[in-house]
Amino acid sequence: MKLKFSLVLLVIFTVFTSSKIFAQPNIVFVLVDDLGWQDVGFNGSKYYETPNLDKLAKESVIFKYAYMYPTCSPSRAALLTGKQSFRTGVYMVPVLEQGDNKENIFSRWTVEKKHDFYSRPLNDAGYKLIHLGKWHVVGPDPLSEKNYPFEQKLKQPNSGNFDWLEKHKSPKIQAYYPIGKGFHKNIGGTWWGDPALGLKGGQKNPRGGYVAPFGNPFIEDKKDDEWLTDRLTSEAIKFMDENKDGPFFVNLCYYAVHRPTVSRSEVLLEKYKNKPGDELTGQGLNKQGDEPAYATMIESVDDNIGRIVDYLNKSGLRENTVIIVTSDNGQNFPSKTRQLRGGKGEVYEGGIRVPALVNWKGTVKPQTCKENIGVLDWFPTFLDLAGISDYKGLLDGNSIKPLLKGETLGNRPLFWHIASRYKSPPSSIVRIGEWKLIQNLLNGKVELYNLEKDSLEKNNLFESNKKKTEELLNQLTNWRKENKVPLPPASVLLN
Repeated sequence: MKLKFSLVLLVIFTVFTSSKIFAQPNIVFVLVDDLGWQDVGFNGSKYYETPNLDKLAKESVIFKYAYMYPTCSPSRAALLTGKQSFRTGVYMVPVLEQGDNKENIFSRWTVEKKHDFYSRPLNDAGYKLIHLGKWHVVGPDPLSEKNYPFEQKLKQPNSGNFDWLEKHKSPKIQAYYPIGKGFHKNIGGTWWGDPALGLKGGQKNPRGGYVAPFGNPFIEDKKDDEWLTDRLTSEAIKFMDENKDGPFFVNLCYYAVHRPTVSRSEVLLEKYKNKPGDELTGQGLNKQGDEPAYATMIESVDDNIGRIVDYLNKSGLRENTVIIVTSDNGQNFPSKTRQLRGGKGEVYEGGIRVPALVNWKGTVKPQTCKENIGVLDWFPTFLDLAGISDYKGLLDGNSIKPLLKGETLGNRPLFWHIASRYKSPPSSIVRIGEWKLIQNLLNGKVELYNLEKDSLEKNNLFESNKKKTEELLNQLTNWRKENKVPLPPASVLLN
């Protein structure tokens, strides 16, 4: 009788611990900076080499239509808060904004304290969290960001200037940093988005922030430092190893492949200089420019993602770890593709469509998903993966966990609102099914594209398909009206 009772207890304990593990999987979220949609082999690149990502993709759900904002600040604010840009006031990287305060609602640098980041509920649920790399959701002087909306765009210190550093180590400003937002550790996260800002000369400095010493006051120099992407990965693996009893969340936000373009090594540089380009994508055709060096940076990121997968395999953690890889915006020079229009800073596909995959070995069935997903979906997805069902904060996206199981989210719309100008005029966008509508917020002009048939957005159908134009425009207008979305003062629109 005692033996039977013991066996029953053993079965109950086994089921309980097993379900607990899979109710709270480890999550490794890799955000590559400025990685274009077709900068990876699994999306068709023949010139850039990403063998580790391509292997991972074969075991993953690949999202053909994954979206961010067209620049990093609004993408990161939306990612971390799960909220639309009009709620945080982060529409653009402030120093990039063009025009006056009539054409623009100038952006905040700093996400206000009232907004939760996903790190807080994950922390409360027992996760150990680390942020590594680019943060970029705090300004160089957050306490001065008053009297919003601003009369003038916000500025930043010159490269190599550290007058701000002492204040940023104070509790008041650390409240806007990763540890103040619920992470247990921060390696390299600060206000800047360009790794060269810690060096005199900035992007003209040959080290560029990628070659040691890195010049980042939130990364302690080590004797064996060589390359920033390697160091961040090593710190991520160390953290996972220290917390392998789990659950852990790794927020690995590489500074790569953001400019400045710095070659990883002379050997790799020569390889790409001698490698034929690809006429289909247009990649690798300019051997005299930065593209061969850019290719070495992509290969370095791929190598390091391979290191993470190797660690998870060898440590026995792989089957209980969700790996997500994506980018913060579309392609930036010298990246290119002939299959999408535009690039970083633009509201066309080349500026907002990004590579994305989700891997959960043994749980997720490999497939290519053609449903549209957006940056606002990651926060609720993390909660869903972690089994957190009691979060009360406002979230503008939806969990994509059903898509990982081959289910559908239905024909839901994705919305963007970008109330300041950089390379595109202030615009609102709605994307639903195969359709995308862009509205200029200043003059009200509309563009309509069928992206299944026209990925290059060459054929504006707003006149030839007035029924679809009216349908999407009504959706967009009603969404702005219902959410009281602010418009630039010079806008001709009523809502």
